[in-house]
Amino acid sequence: MFSPLRHSAYRHLFMAQVSALLGTGMATVALGLLAHDLAGASAGEILGAALAIKMVAYIGVAPFASALAARLPRKTLLVSLDMVRAGVAVSLPFVGEAWQIYGLMTVLYVASAAFTPAFQAMIPDLLPDEAEYTKALSLSRLAADLESVASPVLAALLLAVMSYNNLFAGTAVGFVVSALFVVSAVLPALSTAQPRPFLQRLTGGIRLFALTPRLRGLLAISLATAAGGAMVFVNTVVLVQSRFALSEQATAWALAAFGGGSMTAAVILPRLLDRLSDRSAMVLGAALMTLVLLAGPWIAVSYPALLALWVAMGFGYSLTITPAGRALRRSSNAADRPSLFAAQFALSHGCWLIAYPVAGLVSAAVDPGAAFLVLAGLCASGTILSLLIWPAHDPDSLPHSHDDLDPDDPHLLEGHALDGEAGHAHPYVIDERHSRWPTTRG
Repeated sequence: MFSPLRHSAYRHLFMAQVSALLGTGMATVALGLLAHDLAGASAGEILGAALAIKMVAYIGVAPFASALAARLPRKTLLVSLDMVRAGVAVSLPFVGEAWQIYGLMTVLYVASAAFTPAFQAMIPDLLPDEAEYTKALSLSRLAADLESVASPVLAALLLAVMSYNNLFAGTAVGFVVSALFVVSAVLPALSTAQPRPFLQRLTGGIRLFALTPRLRGLLAISLATAAGGAMVFVNTVVLVQSRFALSEQATAWALAAFGGGSMTAAVILPRLLDRLSDRSAMVLGAALMTLVLLAGPWIAVSYPALLALWVAMGFGYSLTITPAGRALRRSSNAADRPSLFAAQFALSHGCWLIAYPVAGLVSAAVDPGAAFLVLAGLCASGTILSLLIWPAHDPDSLPHSHDDLDPDDPHLLEGHALDGEAGHAHPYVIDERHSRWPTTRG
């Protein structure tokens, strides 16, 4: 799994990603505490709005960033975006109004939305071997899971000796270190090959989602993931500091409990996926998150009970997102993969755009117990939709025919011929030769 780190350029970029993730994680903790300072028990409303802005930025910017990144100086782009994010982090401790949070976070999230697809689009160039690229995807997921544990724990330790405003300085340091790692990486030159038309690069990933049943099911799972995650990220500070009257450190440890559950699932998932399909593991995780949300109003009545719930929520959360990279890889060829990852980045965050405001507004208007139940309904809807959309029988290799190809076309020799039937079978993805999904046999 760690063999891609032997590649110097990828190792530097991976460390840049880890540094930026740690900074972002501390900012998430600090932003919740800042919102609680400004609005008390209504902090969920501010957090929900700020995180909704994040989703709008991700949805609107990510596809364009991925399409444009192929023609822009890579190192200059990534370093500039890191420095913009560092500047925002340094400014956040000085805000005193909710609208100032919204303005600064808009700038930070636009920069992040441009950074992530541009970063992802470079990895296939650095690691052209398919097996190494797949391992790199797993490493990125592991880094995100480790961040969900490490950032809250680091924040809790720092809060013992400093105020939460200083966490924003840690965020800025994370982005500066990320920029330094990017500067030190030797990146490949931009391809001299004629790129695909801009519109095709912009919409290609969305087309794959529309035409691939597996990907449509993955999008439904993303709705369930967002419902469970939004409850944790928006309302933890409200539950811990307003309902239980505990400290800022307690909020950070609660978020760390969620991260610990996520990390536990990530560790056991490789063995679990030897027995379960990606679909089964993701549906299982979504169902677990639904049950946790349903139980929340009656069980989350004390801090220890909340910690136990958040561990279970984190476990289900990781089950829903860790196999996603495998499903994306199965559903695309190498040329289409950057646009597919950008599309998944945007579409999945569209689900968060629904969940974040619901989590914040319902909690502020009624109470967190009502938010638990409303989000449980959203999570259950995503789970059921995924079962209906994503076929249980979902092999890689699918039989199909090509009435539009000449009999001597080399593509017809790929895969294996069908016994007694016209056509052939091979690992199937939507591309120039395969414009629609075949009917699955058997």
